[in-house]
Amino acid sequence: MDLLLIVLPAFLIFGAGFIGQKLLKLDIKSISTMSLYLMLPFLTFDTFYSNQLNIEYFYMFLFTFLLAVILIILTVLYGIFIKANKTQMSAMLLGTIFPNSGNYGAPVAMFAFGATGFQYAVIFMVIHAFLINTIGIFIASYGSEKTTSMKDSVMRVLKMPVLYGFLFGVVFQQLHIELPSTIRDGISLVGSASIPTVMLILGMQLAEIKPQKFELKYVNSVTIFRMLVSPLLAVVLVSFMPVNDLIKNVYILLAAMPIAANTTLLAVQFNVKPDLTSFTTLVTTLLSLVTIPLTLFLIK
Repeated sequence: MDLLLIVLPAFLIFGAGFIGQKLLKLDIKSISTMSLYLMLPFLTFDTFYSNQLNIEYFYMFLFTFLLAVILIILTVLYGIFIKANKTQMSAMLLGTIFPNSGNYGAPVAMFAFGATGFQYAVIFMVIHAFLINTIGIFIASYGSEKTTSMKDSVMRVLKMPVLYGFLFGVVFQQLHIELPSTIRDGISLVGSASIPTVMLILGMQLAEIKPQKFELKYVNSVTIFRMLVSPLLAVVLVSFMPVNDLIKNVYILLAAMPIAANTTLLAVQFNVKPDLTSFTTLVTTLLSLVTIPLTLFLIK
């Protein structure tokens, strides 16, 4: 019951966003843009400014990238086995590779592991955002007739506001630039506001999903890869990670998260089975009400 209570606050906020969207029909894009461009950069800056850069950051990136590569290989092999076309393959990849570390994972890490665990989750969130805007764009463009150039992909990465929050945070820390406490408090205030905001946005996005009929082999495969295979691979990989146990636990927790909400945006933009991607996002998010407490039980 205690582990369920860790997840329950997150679902209460998701529920508030869901009900609010059903009743008020808010402009999700505007709120999402505000969160991405005005709030998350402050959270990212505060995280990297407050934490000493060390070799653990390198391992966090390396093993996150390694997990993504393994999931890509396994998903492609399974896609070939079931004779999926390139659009179906891309939709499966978008679902299996990228966990919801921002809207969902970071808040749950905060409830489960406290402030330090939350800071590690934010670091993983920045890494995942980078992967979604590089590997994710390539996968989405591969599965669509609407192609994107390498230049477009690079420009999209350069437009990521969290990237500059990361860069400025690291630079200020390494140069030992001391900010006045009032400015630090302001940055922290805006950054802290980003967490409940992105959680509300996820609930709002789920409210816009309309259940449809899909071939079960695609829904089931994405669900199994995202909710079962990914955390099991993470459990194996952490045995090789030369980092502290808290980072390992956060890594496993985030690997067990449902599909990232941002993948739906890519699927819509490139017309890569957006309905399938949205539906599997809903399925995995609802399923996580059971799987996330179980994951926390096993790692704690």
